[in-house]
Amino acid sequence: MLFTLLAFAVALGVLITFHELGHYWVARRCGVKVLRFSVGFGRVIARHTDRQGTEWALSAIPLGGYVKMLDDPLPDASPEQAKQAFNRKSVAARFAIVLAGPMANLLLAAILYALLSLVGTREPAAILAAPASNTAAARAGFQGGDRITGIDGVAVRSWNEARWRLLDALATGGELTVTVDAPSGVTRERVLRLTPGHIDSEKTGLMSQAGLRLAAARPVVTQVTAGGAGDAAGLRAGDVVQAVGPQDHPGMDAMVREIQLHANRTLAMTVLRNGALTSLMITPRPETDANGKKVGRIGVLLGADFPMVTVRYGVFDSLRRGVLRTADTAWLSLKMMGRMVVGQVSLRNISGPVTIADYAGQTARIGLAAYLSFLALISVSIGVLNLLPIPLLDGGHLMYYLFEVVRGKPVPDKWRETGQRIGLGFLGALMALAFFNDFARLFS
Repeated sequence: MLFTLLAFAVALGVLITFHELGHYWVARRCGVKVLRFSVGFGRVIARHTDRQGTEWALSAIPLGGYVKMLDDPLPDASPEQAKQAFNRKSVAARFAIVLAGPMANLLLAAILYALLSLVGTREPAAILAAPASNTAAARAGFQGGDRITGIDGVAVRSWNEARWRLLDALATGGELTVTVDAPSGVTRERVLRLTPGHIDSEKTGLMSQAGLRLAAARPVVTQVTAGGAGDAAGLRAGDVVQAVGPQDHPGMDAMVREIQLHANRTLAMTVLRNGALTSLMITPRPETDANGKKVGRIGVLLGADFPMVTVRYGVFDSLRRGVLRTADTAWLSLKMMGRMVVGQVSLRNISGPVTIADYAGQTARIGLAAYLSFLALISVSIGVLNLLPIPLLDGGHLMYYLFEVVRGKPVPDKWRETGQRIGLGFLGALMALAFFNDFARLFS
């Protein structure tokens, strides 16, 4: 729990502080007086005032930060000092200052995605399990063992890349040409036709609904018991099981089940050893399991073997991919919001701080690459959310500035007050729904 809270606090602190840095950087370049930049909220623990008169503060609650600007000039301010007030700046300058926060979050996401592409990550190869009948993948002719190598002419290196390239069509429908290397070694193209459906976080994932699942890991022998059935048959540590009895390319569970059902009956087994296929005949020996039932055992320990690939790109490709991934994620987020409004996406997909904190802890435990990917995703979400034309958010202020341009004068205070009440009510309802969904997941 403590680790999860720490991972969440670090994530929120980094993302919100970067957001505020965007506001600060553009405000300074537009000549606005910045009174305070605080990392964290609440009581100030440490502070330093720079030569421009900005107080840099470290506050007690490390959940983000804020920038305090000079909104209106003081009554006794000189003309030069008055020009440093935010509300004395042109509409263009105020628009740029407000826009800079969300754009900083999108920039951070692009940098993180580019960094991950440049450094490289270990990811599962895009090898598919046999699709369930009557799914889109089955109708397209996908088979177990197909390895996805391209989607609509774009090369795919890993399962993560394939999933990302498919995500938009899975959510909104469409037709994709998927290039696969079949188990026979032949390259084929399969046309995957997807229809949009109601998206519910309580159901299985979109990939599974379409019949696209990652193949089960292959069983690999890690230890052979001397004198056991496996030893007698010639199994060795490091053998990767390719077939057992009628099962071709069995997963771990399928192999164990097949052996248990064949006590005292000989099974044909094919293993991959030092790059070459070896055929064996093995007779599982009967033993009594915990339920008192006779089952077959072969006296070996099994591990999971799955082809992994290192996904790494050059500097310029990484930068391009970082920008494109950020743009694609932002656009997909907007489309999902639109589908949520019309009822095609369940409101149960809205997550709050509890779920986000849980994901922060899970990804941090997996490793740095997973945590940075999580930070990039949440950074895009913060950027997109803040650009929505809702009063109290940055997008609401930008909407007022656009009205000001059209009207030729600032929006009346009455409009602002009404908008703030509407925005506060909307955001309050959204937070209540997010917390409800979080706790419903916890106790369901």
